[in-house]
Amino acid sequence: MTHGNKLAWSKTLLPDLRAGLVVFLVALPLCLGIALASEAPLASGLISGIIGGLVVAVISGSQTSVSGPAAGLAAVVIAQVAALGSFSSFLAAVVIAGALQIGMGVARAGFIGAFFPSSVIKGLLTSIGLLLILKQIPHLVGHDSDPEGDLSFRQFNHENTFSSVWRCLSEDIHWGAVAIGLAALALLIFGEKSRRIQKLPVPLALLVVIASVAIGHALTSIGLGLEADQMVAVPILNSLDDFGSLLMRPDFSGLMSSKLWLAALTIAIVASLETLLNLEAVDKIDPKQRISPPNRELIAQGIGNMLAGLFGGLPITSVIVRSSVNINAGGQTKLVAIIHGALLVLAVVMIGSWLNMIPLAALAAILLVTGIKLVNPQQIRQMIGAPRDQSLPFFVTIIAILTADLLIGVCAGLVCALAFILQANFMRSFRLHNERHFRTTVTRLELPLQMTFLGRASLQRAFQSLPFGSHLLIDATGTETMDADILDMIKDMRTINAPVRGVQVSVRGLEKFGSSKDSCQFEELPTRELQERLTAREIMDHLIEGNTRFCRGMRMPRALLKQVDQTAAGQYPLAVVLNCIDSRNAAELVFDAGIGELFCVRVAGNIISRKILGSLEYCVGVAGAKLIVVMGHTSCGAVNAAVHHAMGGSLPEVVQESVYLSQVVNSIIKGAGLGTGLGTAPNMTPAVVDEMARLNMLHSMHEIYRESPVVAKLVDAGDILLVGAMYDVATGMVTFLNSKEEMLKQGAASNNLETDSIGNLLPTF
Repeated sequence: MTHGNKLAWSKTLLPDLRAGLVVFLVALPLCLGIALASEAPLASGLISGIIGGLVVAVISGSQTSVSGPAAGLAAVVIAQVAALGSFSSFLAAVVIAGALQIGMGVARAGFIGAFFPSSVIKGLLTSIGLLLILKQIPHLVGHDSDPEGDLSFRQFNHENTFSSVWRCLSEDIHWGAVAIGLAALALLIFGEKSRRIQKLPVPLALLVVIASVAIGHALTSIGLGLEADQMVAVPILNSLDDFGSLLMRPDFSGLMSSKLWLAALTIAIVASLETLLNLEAVDKIDPKQRISPPNRELIAQGIGNMLAGLFGGLPITSVIVRSSVNINAGGQTKLVAIIHGALLVLAVVMIGSWLNMIPLAALAAILLVTGIKLVNPQQIRQMIGAPRDQSLPFFVTIIAILTADLLIGVCAGLVCALAFILQANFMRSFRLHNERHFRTTVTRLELPLQMTFLGRASLQRAFQSLPFGSHLLIDATGTETMDADILDMIKDMRTINAPVRGVQVSVRGLEKFGSSKDSCQFEELPTRELQERLTAREIMDHLIEGNTRFCRGMRMPRALLKQVDQTAAGQYPLAVVLNCIDSRNAAELVFDAGIGELFCVRVAGNIISRKILGSLEYCVGVAGAKLIVVMGHTSCGAVNAAVHHAMGGSLPEVVQESVYLSQVVNSIIKGAGLGTGLGTAPNMTPAVVDEMARLNMLHSMHEIYRESPVVAKLVDAGDILLVGAMYDVATGMVTFLNSKEEMLKQGAASNNLETDSIGNLLPTF
């Protein structure tokens, strides 16, 4: 051992010793109580606690989990003992269940817990809590049957559970047991709320046991003493050599019985599920946030259960109560669980006679409170108001477990949850919405990430709902897996069903599944024919629709690489946008345009220069664009600097030294019509800056018309439109101008133009 390991060991040894003692004090009454709740020999609970500490903890990869008999399995034990006819046959099922758990761990099935809906798990825990409560009521009133007695009383079904409770309350009441049980309940309830009791070095459960023993002696003196069958009955051992007398052997005579294997499967599933859920919960509250390997835990639990079945113990799981006590007590490593197991051995050997002084009513009170915590009334109230896909599986699980058995109940809850999943898959397995592609309205059906055969019905229904003559785009670009059934169905739609129904079907993204190549029966990108056919007003409407999609977060998915390939053969832009270099108003994004739809010219403050004019002339005169959009925007930094300077503010030194930056600022000052007398810099508000940006945009429009004969000629002839727009950086919305007179007024103010010479510059919207 290295020096570092010795140092780490010395730091954790003392905290682990303290925590191990605390966990032992909590586990001792729980081992006895869970055996009582399971109507099994009380020694079986101690045997499982010992194996959980000395065997499972050593093999497990968890540093904080403590294993032993679990209250949640009491219902399983009672039901399966009744089904198999004897406790020894049940032990054989535990051995097989352990082997199944080892197989699950080797097969790396530790992820299985993630596939159980939380509503079913909550229903499972609630129903176990209800059954635990019902089975403790007889012990609480002094009705303690012989564990080897009539099995019909131990059958955990609806009729026997409720009828036995009623029989106990109406006939078999022992008032001494009632007094001890009620006192124990009161101490448990009060102790959990009392800070003074919580600070005591003795765990509350052990304090209840000690108090109940004292009350039992006091009741004996007044003639209300408990009988022998109302007390814990652990065989008294004189030494470790006598420990073998506690052990029971499994009966494998029914190995070929289907009941035995069904019992083993039930134990394996429930124990594994409870272990995995507890393991996840314990890791979350671990201060060091260590992650426990679930597959190794299944192997450890499987070995523990095989040993428990061979030596007469109850099924073992990771137990959240003991594990949380371990963490709260400051436990650092798995040594805590090992110490607690060793102390249980010593307790059985050295204080067996003391254990037999514990009233069963006190253990019943402890388990009754445990059952109430499992039921969690607040959770039931939440489930009543929860959506149906959460509430129905929860209540179906509870009802099925109470009226049938635990495995059937879990299966019923899973089936109910799956039914909602299937319904959701049928109703919402894909996104379906209409899109306008230039002059064509397309219904785009966007397939999900995984398209399985479960989506066949919804896909068929969506296709049948399309009107005659519509256009359907089946978009699988975001789909990673697709069943062959779906591919065959899409093929039939395209070749057989669609022609009959007059529906055009386009597909995208199916090539990766070995299907036919993508084909679009509509124009995704502008062609020469489309460019010539569309009017400038229709193009502007197209941009407005794109901006609406952008603002709503419903941008159209596009096969961008395919569009790049198409533009390599030629470009036919519909519009050219002159906008600011500001990163917030990229025209292709805010108009939700595809590659090749727009030509964009960007310059600070969307000002005009000869090179800018040359670019615009190329777009409309050579490339064929029919719309020029001059787009300013709110909160423009360039306009802000110009307004600040015009109002008497000083420019940054770099601007003063730069010929080119100062030209930009001066152009904006002129375009916005700024001069002296506007006020001082402190009066500059965002509204002022935005208004100046709008005026500057209008000025740029006039500059284009005045300085470019090519643009002026096309505008005058009505072949193109020159329009202005303002982009709001806060909302993403683009607003087009609707006042020709306002633009003309600004043009005359900034350029001293005759307004009559530009009368056809803007349309009236």
